[in-house]
Amino acid sequence: MRHKHGYRKLGRTSSHRKALLKNLSIALITHGKIETGVFKAKELQSHIEKLISTSRNADSNTHRLVFAELQNKDATKKIINEIAPKYANRNGGYTRIQRTRTRRGDASTMAIIEFVE
Repeated sequence: MRHKHGYRKLGRTSSHRKALLKNLSIALITHGKIETGVFKAKELQSHIEKLISTSRNADSNTHRLVFAELQNKDATKKIINEIAPKYANRNGGYTRIQRTRTRRGDASTMAIIEFVE
């Protein structure tokens, strides 16, 4: 049973899931919005909101923590210098998920995840 289980496994090993979330996070930070599956988007929303909440107090240790998670210099700079200050007065709810379509190949529900203005 999965009672009180904290995350979705997404049919992947733990290392594959971690790499997937890292790559989706970098893509979302770089492009502002991306289209992916609904369950990936929901898991990404939890992951990226924790990163933004961490990066709201911009000191060197925060920079190290975010870089350790993303391992991408450009995305780290963008989330700390541009995205996090935009949400300084907001407590959570930095992203929105909108269901868009059903994918033709396998009929999975797709969604757009984007930052809230």
